[in-house]
Amino acid sequence: MATPELTSLRSTRVTAAHRLAKRSFRGKERRFLVEGPQAVREAVPHLIEVYATAEAAERHADIVAAARAAGAPVLTATPEVMAEISDTVTPQGLVGVCHFLDSPFEEILRARPKLVAVLAHVRDPGNAGTVLRCADAAGADAVVLTDASVDPYNPKAVRASAGSLFHLPVAMGVPVEKAVAGLRAAGVRVVAADGAGTRDLDAELDEGTMSGPTAWVFGNEAWGLPEETRALADEVVRVPIHGRAESLNLATAAAVCLYASARAQRAPGGCRL
Repeated sequence: MATPELTSLRSTRVTAAHRLAKRSFRGKERRFLVEGPQAVREAVPHLIEVYATAEAAERHADIVAAARAAGAPVLTATPEVMAEISDTVTPQGLVGVCHFLDSPFEEILRARPKLVAVLAHVRDPGNAGTVLRCADAAGADAVVLTDASVDPYNPKAVRASAGSLFHLPVAMGVPVEKAVAGLRAAGVRVVAADGAGTRDLDAELDEGTMSGPTAWVFGNEAWGLPEETRALADEVVRVPIHGRAESLNLATAAAVCLYASARAQRAPGGCRL
């Protein structure tokens, strides 16, 4: 195995990478970290540089080769250095540094989206990343995070997205009022998902109201959507609870809602046909 190029925890490169765990430094540098072979593989077009233990570089030679082919230098490091850079308890020996890749909200609107997930007041990075992954799986055209929501480049959010952060446009820091107004002006029906909704998702599907362009607004994990946000939506819809569970968690409810729209949009008369 090659001799590690980075052995000091005080190295300028190591210090710079370690600081990206903090939102303020990520915002200043417009860079973020991705960890693990799957995430780094998905991130190849956006990589600035890659850090790897000698063992990981050998085990994942295809990823290392792809990164180098894309112009990103690959630096080998000791396990101690990788632990300093990594945000996980058990580092996998491979970390990439990427450019920010969020899209301007106006660019998303110009693309005439048919399915959008809007995260309003979502504070938990794991939930944000999981909803992003659900949106990607359901074929959504974009995800919008309001200015009151978590940073999608938080290491936990990046991991929870499982690579989906690199698959669809993501806008961040958009005031919820601007998000709703812009989507509605683009011909998108805005639906707030809330357990206290006046409408039932099953009824919406039965009546065919989910077949057109739709933006789902999802709220905070603990207290849902505030009244002023619900009032902005065209409709407030609840996911029916047929069993004895008190409620669904945010990511599960988002998956149900997004897939309901995805199916309705691909049915006869839907906007995807």
